[in-house]
Amino acid sequence: MIFNFDQQIERRYTDSIKWKKYENKDIIPLWVADTDFKSPECIISAIKNRVSHGIFGYANKPTVLIETFVDYVNNKFKWKLKPDWVVVLPGVVSGLNLTVRVFTCKNEKVITPIPIYPPFINAAKLANRNQLNIPLILQNKRWVLDLDFAKNKITHKEKLFMLCNPQNPGGTVYQYSELSEILIFAQQNNLIVCSDEIHCDLVLEPNIKHIPFASLSDDAAQRSITFMSPSKSFNIAGLGAAVAIIPNNLLRKNFIYARQGIVPEVNIIALVAAKAAWLEGNQWLQGLINYLRKNRDILVSEINSMKKLKMVSPEATYLGWIDTSNLDIDDPIFYFEQYGLGFSPGIDFGNKNFVRFNFGCTRITLEKAIKRLKHALKNF
Repeated sequence: MIFNFDQQIERRYTDSIKWKKYENKDIIPLWVADTDFKSPECIISAIKNRVSHGIFGYANKPTVLIETFVDYVNNKFKWKLKPDWVVVLPGVVSGLNLTVRVFTCKNEKVITPIPIYPPFINAAKLANRNQLNIPLILQNKRWVLDLDFAKNKITHKEKLFMLCNPQNPGGTVYQYSELSEILIFAQQNNLIVCSDEIHCDLVLEPNIKHIPFASLSDDAAQRSITFMSPSKSFNIAGLGAAVAIIPNNLLRKNFIYARQGIVPEVNIIALVAAKAAWLEGNQWLQGLINYLRKNRDILVSEINSMKKLKMVSPEATYLGWIDTSNLDIDDPIFYFEQYGLGFSPGIDFGNKNFVRFNFGCTRITLEKAIKRLKHALKNF
């Protein structure tokens, strides 16, 4: 089946946060992580069918969705889940915040790799928890954890290790050996591991496979909370559907207890969309991955041909982590906005010398953005 990812869909006059930010400005929004692609027809049809019923009362426990997800994970990652392990949530971010508040006390610390998706950093701040920030270092053109740094800095007040795999913004898909090192570190320091795996479907390298952290061993499973969602893969982030996978009975019981009255159940339309995505969306997803891989290759080639910029090729996601340190400018976001480019600020992720480029866009948009970027650099 052929899917048209080149279709230009007008989003400026919808309720899109991505496009609303630069309303009435000639700035291409390349920041927040949603894509400009129409969601697969299987999702749209499933929503239309549900809406046509016309009644939208309270939903029962989404047993069928959970069974669908369990099959999806087994088929895709060879990870056998029990349905009881799965907790359905309206989003990963609420899950991150809940995890920090449930599994740490105010005098305890959270280990957070830097750079990382901003809600990781904010979750600790909002809960008034201190953080031990571990730097990511560049090795063999991959952003990886510097666990030696962590071993030297740990105070034993740390209780929670925040993992993002595939990594956002760096795009690394952690290998079995790397995940095993994290597990050993967690065992040695009696840590719970919170693993955000929202981009697990978006691995761009054909010879690389995503490995869920909790699938390493029973010990890994028993000390972990894993988050997954169809939102990034199928461009349905605005609907709000995610899952927490918590094999440990006590951890799961505490997590569920703490969410009561605070984190709502998932709405019925999001449940329908998520089920359709995991049940019928794989062909579309493979087409998307092929398209994003080409976008990535074009962007990486162009960026690294520019004297003042550098970019490592991400193994996964549709996000480019671009080093702007050679430009010697105080505010790269403001600078690039003057040339019609709206990136995510690196400072939000923990490094002011970078910007994040969302290449989940049509080829025409990507080429237009690259042209503007070259123009922005002509005086350097």
